[in-house]
Amino acid sequence: MKIYNTMSRKKEDFFPILEKSVSMYVCGPTVYDLMHIGNARPLVVFDTVRRYFLYKGYDVHYVQNFTDIDDKIINRAQELNSSAESVAETYIGEAIKDIKGLNCLEATTAPLATHEIDSIISMIKTLIDKGNAYAKNGSVYFSTRSFSRYGCLSGKDIDDLNMGSRVGVNEEKNDPADFVLWKPHKPNEPYWESPWGPGRPGWHIECSAMAKKYLGDTFDIHAGGEDLIFPHHENEIAQSESANNCTFARYWMHVGFINVDRTKMSKSLGNFFTLRDVAEKFTYKIVRFFLLNAHYRNPVNFHKDAEELWEAAQNALLRLENSADLLKFTADNSNVTPNPGDEAAILQEATSYIKHFESSMEDDFNTANAIAALFDLAKYANKQIEKPISGQCAKSLLDILLKLSDVLGLNLLKSEDMSNDKSKEIEEMIEKRQAARKRKDFKEADAIRDALMDMGVVLEDRHDGVRWSFK
Repeated sequence: MKIYNTMSRKKEDFFPILEKSVSMYVCGPTVYDLMHIGNARPLVVFDTVRRYFLYKGYDVHYVQNFTDIDDKIINRAQELNSSAESVAETYIGEAIKDIKGLNCLEATTAPLATHEIDSIISMIKTLIDKGNAYAKNGSVYFSTRSFSRYGCLSGKDIDDLNMGSRVGVNEEKNDPADFVLWKPHKPNEPYWESPWGPGRPGWHIECSAMAKKYLGDTFDIHAGGEDLIFPHHENEIAQSESANNCTFARYWMHVGFINVDRTKMSKSLGNFFTLRDVAEKFTYKIVRFFLLNAHYRNPVNFHKDAEELWEAAQNALLRLENSADLLKFTADNSNVTPNPGDEAAILQEATSYIKHFESSMEDDFNTANAIAALFDLAKYANKQIEKPISGQCAKSLLDILLKLSDVLGLNLLKSEDMSNDKSKEIEEMIEKRQAARKRKDFKEADAIRDALMDMGVVLEDRHDGVRWSFK
């Protein structure tokens, strides 16, 4: 398996610290508003990475934090005449709804920065004791030049950086490149007691402390959006390796930007689509499918007619869903007697699509090619059904299709996406239609068919029964 490591800027063979065990830290959302599509991409991508490791038999310790104290949260609380704690609590709840909607597995550990203050203070103390940080007037700063490898991830040189534009003028710092670890308390802001006075942690130190607590000094994969490479992840490396005297993360993975008309999507620019709005119109499953149709390191560009992109993804996903439903229908209804020799050959051929899927995923998690393997498998399965094949063979093909699609977090059986009551209602209407046809009451049969079409249900009368699917 090869992973593109941002640190080395090349694909590397993946070797975890512990055999058949993977430790991952994924920078989670800052909870001050609803997530936009750009926020959703790393959630989906790294959940899929995790799922593939599970598929290959690894144990995965997956840590994804919530940043629940930050300038943006405080500013939002002031706008709403609320508290930072209330804003964070509200949007953590909303984020969890979106994460579940996207069918992301629950994190092994989902720490909140405000619950880890003791660990954060402990790491800051260590950095001061080792000469990597200094306190001034209630603030604590990291001395960037004390870490000789600063810039190793981003490729930036301290002396070439326009520090004034990045951090602003702050005469209190020993060097403009230094960054804050602890901020002194301001009126109407939350604070915690510390050896340097009341205050709150800086953003970068939060992740360093949480990663150390839940994954140890060194772990396998640190992941996040491309925008976090500098300064956030660069600063995490400087803090953690200075404090712990060892490599922080062995592999760094970063998701490319989502752009709108070639400009990075961001809330500050107002050029964003909220995940909730898109999901309500097209479903979370289509959002997930769309995001996995591009390689995770490549940028994705939206334009003013973005609905066309969602509709194209919807139609493509429908082809896979229809194939899965047709396989299930055949598995449940076929009366063909199995031919062991022929069906063994069919299933043997199907293994070529499994190999294509796995080779794609093991080439730096190329989900676009993995999805292409699913389409090839679905096309092959559809041809076999027309022969026709036994229910047993159809079930075996369906199991392969569902197992691979589950790695991508996609449930292809449309009937399982709805409530049992809705599915039962459709089945009962089909039975009534069949009964009407038997007694030659075609007017009632047509009326039932029309009612089903109004519900988005399409019927296909076959020699082995009636198959239904959605438009």
